[in-house]
Amino acid sequence: MISRTIVRLGVHSVFGRWRGALLLLLPLVLVGLAVLVRALVGAEAEAAQHTMRGLGLVVIVPLVALLATSGLLAPEIDDGSISFLLAKPVSRYTIVISKLLVAGACVVLFAAVPLLVAGLILLTDEPRFAVGFAVGGLVGGLAYCALFALMSVLTRHAVVVGLIYLLIWEGLLGGLLDGVRWLSITHWDTAVAGRIADVELVEDLPLTYAGLALAVVLVAGTWLTGRRLRAFNLTGDE
Repeated sequence: MISRTIVRLGVHSVFGRWRGALLLLLPLVLVGLAVLVRALVGAEAEAAQHTMRGLGLVVIVPLVALLATSGLLAPEIDDGSISFLLAKPVSRYTIVISKLLVAGACVVLFAAVPLLVAGLILLTDEPRFAVGFAVGGLVGGLAYCALFALMSVLTRHAVVVGLIYLLIWEGLLGGLLDGVRWLSITHWDTAVAGRIADVELVEDLPLTYAGLALAVVLVAGTWLTGRRLRAFNLTGDE
């Protein structure tokens, strides 16, 4: 189900453009802020939680997923080169899974690992705290990748739509309306991070529900993206 050639093309698509520079910048911002917070307030639990959640899970993780995923399919659809790939005797799901493998690797390198490092900087004596946010960022990032992959085959403006979704639904409404937590990837991965880190981050959101919801988004997003590619017009018209 994985094509090495498509994986190599995916890596080139992500790092051969301006997205690669942003992917490198985002974790530096997170780790740099963690160093600054530690220097200013010391190993303070509340400050560490706000930094890891407010910047790490709410901003860095979804942006890394958006930048990585939007650079895998959308550019090829825009310039028409997707037609050459679809003309090959390769399963559409092999294409999607291979592309998402690259996006998932970006989530690990530029979101989960930096979260682990930042957590260890903020609370050096509590490695469970850092591991919890790293795992939460990983599972949330993978779910975001599946969602943004679907957006990239549904619209030519996947980056804009993704940013609007993050700003309005996950950011604004997620902070104002309590019920949004049941339909928010950020709240789900925060619940996972909180349970592992043994801190209360999201109220009244069972870990079982959060885990199942993340799995559903990952599987459904991957399946629907492959299904959309199967019906894609080789002329590139939508």
